[in-house]
Amino acid sequence: MSMSSSEPSVPEQPGMATPRPRPAVPDAAERARSVAERGGRAALLPSSEQGARVTPLFHHVRRDGSAVVLLPDEHPLVATTCLAPRSELAAMLELADQAPVRLREPVRGLLWITGWLRAMDGERQRAEAVAVAEHRPDPRLLDVGHGATLLRLAPVSLVLADAEGTESLGVAEFAAARPDPFCRHEDEWLRHLELSHRDVVGMLARHLPPELRGGHVRPLGLDRYGLRLRVEADNGDHDVRLAFSRPVHDRHELAHELRRLVGCPFLAAHRQS
Repeated sequence: MSMSSSEPSVPEQPGMATPRPRPAVPDAAERARSVAERGGRAALLPSSEQGARVTPLFHHVRRDGSAVVLLPDEHPLVATTCLAPRSELAAMLELADQAPVRLREPVRGLLWITGWLRAMDGERQRAEAVAVAEHRPDPRLLDVGHGATLLRLAPVSLVLADAEGTESLGVAEFAAARPDPFCRHEDEWLRHLELSHRDVVGMLARHLPPELRGGHVRPLGLDRYGLRLRVEADNGDHDVRLAFSRPVHDRHELAHELRRLVGCPFLAAHRQS
């Protein structure tokens, strides 16, 4: 995960040292909700005495920070949870937010949800599977009760680590936030930009500080505050945020801001059609 950050240069007045303003970004709770909404790669880390990290067959994080994880019936953690006092174990679910394109360092951030992993009876598992499927349909949920067991993680605390830093979040703070409006479409859009419109990426690169323009520029992220680029250079990786003139809320506003960044209204309008 690259933690380096650069910003587009700001013209300075002669004889004056003008500080570079830091671009606005979604707050930590919104960024955490977006990571959870995208899904990402998950690992379950039981308390140290219960063994190594586990890759669930399926996972889902709800708006309130609680999560469900699907494990094979024969996995030792299933039996251990069922036999534990009050049928719960201390555990942490780790979600890795990965870039939509292939990068040297593909992980953009990590979200850790710490809490109590709890067993459920068969009827409750089926009800949970149905509730999850309404929001996130997945054929693996059909295996609940047929070779796979659904466990529930009740959250106690959350920690987000990304290019903006590392921040602790309360469960209520996470639940009150909303994910970025574009987080479910970001991967598709940026992959399309990377594979089919390298010329547009080149136009965006004109916003980079001069010392970064010789590197390999890649689309890294998109949210309502701006577009992020990753510059893979000989001296390391650098993340640059190209800020929108204002936060955007829908595709129409997003298209307007992207046309402004590209700097060629006719070409940008054509590509949006």
